Amino acid sequence: MKLRVLFAALAAVMALPAAAQDTVKIGAILPMSGPFASYGRQIDNGMKLYMKQHGDVVAGKKIEVLVRDDTGPAPEITKRQAQELIVKDKVNLLAGFGLTPNGLAVAPLITEAKMPAVIMNAATSIITAKSPYFVRVSMTLPQVTAPMATWALQNGIKKVYVLVSDYGPGYDAEGQFKKTFTAGGGEIVGDVRVPLKSPDFSAYLQRIKDTNPQAVFLFLPAGEQGVAFMKGFHERGLDKAGIKLIATGDISDDSVIDSEGDAALGLITSHHYSDAHKSPLNAAFLKGYAEIDPQMRPNFMAVAGYDGMALIYAALKKTGGSTDGDKFMAAVKGMKWESPRGPVMIDPATRDIVQNIYIRRVEKIKGHYYNVEFDTFKAVKDPGKQ
Repeated sequence: MKLRVLFAALAAVMALPAAAQDTVKIGAILPMSGPFASYGRQIDNGMKLYMKQHGDVVAGKKIEVLVRDDTGPAPEITKRQAQELIVKDKVNLLAGFGLTPNGLAVAPLITEAKMPAVIMNAATSIITAKSPYFVRVSMTLPQVTAPMATWALQNGIKKVYVLVSDYGPGYDAEGQFKKTFTAGGGEIVGDVRVPLKSPDFSAYLQRIKDTNPQAVFLFLPAGEQGVAFMKGFHERGLDKAGIKLIATGDISDDSVIDSEGDAALGLITSHHYSDAHKSPLNAAFLKGYAEIDPQMRPNFMAVAGYDGMALIYAALKKTGGSTDGDKFMAAVKGMKWESPRGPVMIDPATRDIVQNIYIRRVEKIKGHYYNVEFDTFKAVKDPGKQ
């Protein structure tokens, strides 16, 4: 049966009176296995925590989450799972999307089905432009990168080598850093893109050392790659050569920063969340997360899972429990709330999150390593769409 026919059948089901639907089903497509399994675990934990704190009923509807494992950067798997969730499982909303290729793969499906999809990590700027039914509660790479470039210029860094991962978010980080940095009078003295899967950094590090920039600007996906790069950076003596390292916060991700050890001390990053963020709401978030998963420190993905559910609950309250795609999207545009990361808002024009971006320094506190915030760029929109 053709997909269009299946969606027509689904539309008939969705057109039933709201009273006939007692449950709101959320299809969460996440990397629960493979090299990016920590992404899925963090987001899933964040979603579970929000539901534990706020209950599983909102606007008279019981909330049910169906998790599917996309295994990592696998757009075909994600597309197939989305089709099954929409047509077979009859979900009302989609959520998750740990990686950009997977988010892009579902854009035509959600547009056809008029089904809202909440992006909880995938950070390439263009994703939300691919369907009017996308809303993002995580970040975009241009959003966290532009403040880093501005901060570097303000602090006397004028010559930078750029290293990014070779996929969508890396291109966004590279493009935005170059744009902001050169517009302010900075010079890019070299650049390289490294493979997304299992890169060997040794040759790249030697090339950077030979170029001898003032600093390296870095974007790598959160996880073990950051650990490997940080250790290589110090083993090859780039720090002793006087080369600074500046990056988006992915490299010193809260869940792996202890693995980086003293190699991370003093690292300057820009990001929208740190588990060291000081607020009563974040303190409650950290306490609750430890009860959900005592083996893992929460990171920015956990907060996105938590905030994704906050957005869904608030939107359902506005719509009286309706998951009609157009009503739901109208409800989320311009929505404001307080997050464990600070104040946030959904930009009504782009459906991307507006949030504070913090400049942080890695410090050792009571035997653990933390990204300690010391400067703030307030209410930053996604510059990739400006």
